[in-house]
Amino acid sequence: MRFITTRGQAPPVSFKTAVFRGLAPDGGLYVPETIERWPAAELSRLPRRTLTEIGLRVLRPFTRGELDATVFEAVVAAALDFEIPLVPIEPDVYALELFHGPTLAFKDVGARVMARLMASLHEGDAPLTVLVATSGDTGGAVAHAFHGVPFTRVVVLYPDGRISPTQEAQLTMFNGEAAGEACGNVRAYAVAGSFDDCHRLTREAFGDAELRDRVPMTSANSVNVGRLLPQMIYYFHAVAQLAAAAGDSAPLAGRVPRDAGPDRVVFCTPSGNFGNLTAGLMARRAGLPVAHFVAATNINDVVPEYLETGRFQPRGSVQTIANAMDVGHPSNFERMLWLYGQSVDAMRADIAGVRYADDQVRDTIKRTFERCGYLLDPHSAIAYLGITGWSGPRPRAGIFLATAHPAKFAEIVEPIVGRSIPKPRPLAEALARPRPILRIGATLDAVKETLAG
Repeated sequence: MRFITTRGQAPPVSFKTAVFRGLAPDGGLYVPETIERWPAAELSRLPRRTLTEIGLRVLRPFTRGELDATVFEAVVAAALDFEIPLVPIEPDVYALELFHGPTLAFKDVGARVMARLMASLHEGDAPLTVLVATSGDTGGAVAHAFHGVPFTRVVVLYPDGRISPTQEAQLTMFNGEAAGEACGNVRAYAVAGSFDDCHRLTREAFGDAELRDRVPMTSANSVNVGRLLPQMIYYFHAVAQLAAAAGDSAPLAGRVPRDAGPDRVVFCTPSGNFGNLTAGLMARRAGLPVAHFVAATNINDVVPEYLETGRFQPRGSVQTIANAMDVGHPSNFERMLWLYGQSVDAMRADIAGVRYADDQVRDTIKRTFERCGYLLDPHSAIAYLGITGWSGPRPRAGIFLATAHPAKFAEIVEPIVGRSIPKPRPLAEALARPRPILRIGATLDAVKETLAG
């Protein structure tokens, strides 16, 4: 499989090159030259496949010829060693719980697969620096995924004062480890600015030829196909679970109508940088029979606005309680435009855009807990609002992506529901560790100084 750039001004490359390079030389994003469609017979076998088997099948076309089959299977099995259950919330509405990994967020899927792919594809002794900007959950997932991985160093940039205390604990828990220690390869820096500033700094660093000559770098944001493509896996896994349930297989037997065919499924994806939704769109291109997608945002709504007006107008992000979605210039929108040939009408045929304010999110967390006994974090609440507010042809099954454990946002959720939220073990351990805060300015010079260390 060859990978081309969204801007078409750089030559095609291999999967390995695309992963280690991150951004293309022309400033565009790498995309697969083709997205192979699954035969109908293979789709029909989805309900009988395990998560690991689905992961292997989803990724195989993109990695073919670049990884030994045994190594590839070990990579996927080790990365996806946690459950991703489909949970019924109310009639015809299901949560795909993506928060059972080590950092309790959906980004564990892509980050863990990417880290293990890089370790397997790495050659030589020269260390690779993984530079990543985060609005909250990406950095923690990347830090944990790469922690202790040989020949890698991770530098995370996050907006100072704009992430939750829990997210900061997960980000900074490795800052106290000495750089010479076996696992002292992760550093997180609090940047004096917004997520958009952090993202701008990473793009400036990757665009600095002199810096890249001195410091081999790649990205671990969803601009990197090595993190983006694994996110296709859980869309297939969700449909597999739904189809199994409709056929009276455990664990959802009796909770799904028999006519809830996958072509009657609508997904709602809470969206910030839009990598999660882009992965779903690619899964649909690969043959996953999905009726429609809902792109749900907070008030940082440049993509819903584009779907309404046909104009893409990036702007500075606004802080909300769904902070991982506080993105005013989503980088993966470039891939979405590539997928749809720059046509807003073609995009509208597959995607509806909605946005919600903080008061609506708080009210939804409270009502859903009182009515259904189900706890939502702010990002998942936006997805729930999107799927329950879907105004198109009524699906037999609406699936919303529950992207983070509510305990990660306890300071927001607990006052709303009036009860404490038990902390899962990985979270309790992160909160118990010292967390030195390393602060830098929002300048490229400041980032260069961290990379020179």
